[in-house]
Amino acid sequence: MARILLTQAIHPVAQARLAGSFDVIVAPDTRPDTLRRCAADCDVLMVRAQLPDDIFAAAPRLIGAVRHGAGVDMIPIAEATEHGVLVANVPGVNANAVAEHVLRSMLQLARNTAKVSVQMRARAVGWLPARALADAGFEIRGRTVGLVGFGHVGQAIARLCAAGFGMRVLAHTRSALTFSAAQQAERAPLPELLAASDFVVLACPLTPETRGLIGAPQLALMQRGAHLVNVARGPVVVDAALIGALRSGHLAGAALDVFDTVPLPDDHPYWQMAQVLLTPHVAGITEDSMLAMGQGAALAAEHLMRGDEPPNCINPQALPAFLRRVRERAA
Repeated sequence: MARILLTQAIHPVAQARLAGSFDVIVAPDTRPDTLRRCAADCDVLMVRAQLPDDIFAAAPRLIGAVRHGAGVDMIPIAEATEHGVLVANVPGVNANAVAEHVLRSMLQLARNTAKVSVQMRARAVGWLPARALADAGFEIRGRTVGLVGFGHVGQAIARLCAAGFGMRVLAHTRSALTFSAAQQAERAPLPELLAASDFVVLACPLTPETRGLIGAPQLALMQRGAHLVNVARGPVVVDAALIGALRSGHLAGAALDVFDTVPLPDDHPYWQMAQVLLTPHVAGITEDSMLAMGQGAALAAEHLMRGDEPPNCINPQALPAFLRRVRERAA
């Protein structure tokens, strides 16, 4: 029976769907050696964790890899193509979940929710000092949000911010997308966006061009008292520069769902910053989105197992080699 390796478990409904046709294995952990060993006799990988760069050389039976989500930086695409392995993803299905997470984060930052909660729980400090923190809070209606990245997630954030809160939305993207009134956002160069925004939200993929995109020069362009929200990838931001901007008070706060080092080290400065909201890469995770991502990933895996190109194929240039390998296995 054909075998699928899940780097981590997926929604039970989607996992049961796969188990009805294939031998499904869940890796016991996500260490590189474990993934290499578990993938050795598998046909398709379902990816929810970083793959080692040599995974396809170590597991020559693999014909496909499916990203359980949108960002494919966890998969060595060039190596997959070299080995005739098709890569697919499931874009857009968790965009609303991420957008709602961003809105919640912005509201918490604007109203000093984290600081209020800490003060309120510190009984020795008292009730009144916690209430006093509300004086520095503000409403987000009419404020400006700048979106760095305007794919499925960016557009979902724009709709919620503009229609739900009457915010002005600026968006920076390198794509050739034509902006329309329906998208409720204005295209802006990155420097202009940074300078004009009360909230800057990073929602771009991690690529060589976006790695380190937001460093000290870019943070200096932001308004004093502005906030940064990162739901993209940790390396898009230069950590040391962000820490400096927060410590100096140039930025009032940040909401970070992704980090350069995972898990975040115990001695990392972010832990000590009450103005920083920390979540463990969960912006896109809800019951609804996990089911949708699992079903989309299962569909892609079923295509691969049949020897068909899956929806949302990332490297179609590998299709001839993939088809040749499928024919050889069937012979």
